[in-house]
Order: sequence, then C-alpha cells, then structure tokens
Amino acid sequence: MSTKLNELQNATVGMTVGVIEVLCLQPFNYCKNMIQQGQPLSFDPRKLYRGVGANAINMGSCTMIQFSVGGSLKKMVLGGEDRQLKTHEEMGTGIAAGVISALVGSPLELIMIQQQRKGGNSVETFKSIATPNNFLRGFIGAAVREGLWTCGYLSIPPIVRRNLREMYPDKFDSDAKARVPAALLGGLFACYLTQPFDTVKTCMQGDIERETYGTFTETAKKISQDGFTAFYRGATFRYGRMVCAVFMMDTLQQMVGPLLYPNAFK
Repeated sequence: MSTKLNELQNATVGMTVGVIEVLCLQPFNYCKNMIQQGQPLSFDPRKLYRGVGANAINMGSCTMIQFSVGGSLKKMVLGGEDRQLKTHEEMGTGIAAGVISALVGSPLELIMIQQQRKGGNSVETFKSIATPNNFLRGFIGAAVREGLWTCGYLSIPPIVRRNLREMYPDKFDSDAKARVPAALLGGLFACYLTQPFDTVKTCMQGDIERETYGTFTETAKKISQDGFTAFYRGATFRYGRMVCAVFMMDTLQQMVGPLLYPNAFK
C-alpha cells in the first residue's frame, strides 16, 4: 500500500497482487485446510485447486481492501508530513486494514472450505450456505488472523528491510537483498501468531452443521483436548505458503504499482 497512490489505485494493485498469489499458492492452502480438519490429502490437481475461484475472489478482494484502507490510514497518520512511518504506526495501520478486510474474506473462505470438503462449484456452494447464521461463522478467528497477517506482509517487511539496510549497508545494499530475510520474518510473524485462530476458524467453517464444532470458544476447547499442538496442525504448509506469499506480495506491490501507474512514481 503506497502513499503515492490514491485509494482506487491502491485497491487495483492489491487485487492484482492477491489474485496472482492465490493462483500460484492454492495447493498450500488446500493441504493446510485438510490437515486442520483431520481430512485425507489428495494430490489430484482438480482437488488441490478446488475452491480456487472463491479463494481468488477472497484474496483479491481482501488484498484490495487491505491496500486501500492501509494506504488511507498511512496518509492519515502522516498528516501530510514527509517522513517514514514509525514502527508502531506501520504495524497499527496493517492490523486495522486486515481486521476490516475480514468482513469480506471470512464468508468467501467459508465457501472455499465447503467446496474443498464437499465438492461442487462456487454458485452451488453459495446457495447451500447462504444464511446469516452461516455467513459470519468463524469471523472472530478470521478478523484476528487477517489483522496480524496484514501486519506480517504489509508492515513487517518494510520495517525489516529498512533496518537491515541502515544497520548493515555493506551486506544489504539493495531492497532485493534485504527482501528474503524480510519475507522469512514476516511469514514467521504472520503464521505462528495467527495459526491457533486460523485453526479454530477453519474447523468451524468446515462444520456448518455444528455436529462437532459449535461457537468459537466451544471449538477452541474441543481442539485443545488433543493438546496445544493441535492448534498448529497444518502450520508447515501455512508457513511455506506465507513465506512465499510475503516475498511475492512484497515484490509485486513494488512492481505492479509503477507498472500500472507510472506517473505516480515519477
């Protein structure tokens, strides 16, 4: 989310970056979701990419909102000053943008997870679950996860890159060299802090019949019966996806913006 772009431009960049990320990394998401719910894995590409349409809309929409809201919040915090955001300002704007995006992302993930479990297309799945009681199922977990995830990919990498280049200018003499450690740290932050919330959300959304999992609190208690590590089921696939995603999105947002709106970066 660039302070050089307006809300619409940031939104366009965000949607483009989000869709590219999903099309590349959807198999990681499928494996993570299946393991969290204790379901068998399949490496059939048709199953690996089941729900990719809903997820592309989800990530495109959420990233669009995160870029647009985050960019607006950054401008608001700066108040016209020509300076770098402070660490807490950078992280705060990322978290706020992520929480807001969950209002759109949570229902779309519900559609994807139901497709992954039961098959069918997005329209059929939407019709089968389109009730107010279902659509906000898992929202609390999604909101916490999206807030920290957005901070992890939009706020942490610029902070790490900037600090590495200031502290070790000889070793990190370009953003490209600092991007890999920034992606590793951003992915680590985004994955392991949010994994328990994501596991609860995924289990709730996979069981809309409420046969095993009830409310957020009831679901967390049920999962905890298998020990604390149960909250980290699928974390390996999620961390792998997040490191790749943070690297891709940190790179792409710096490429796509100038490509689509070159005049804004002159």
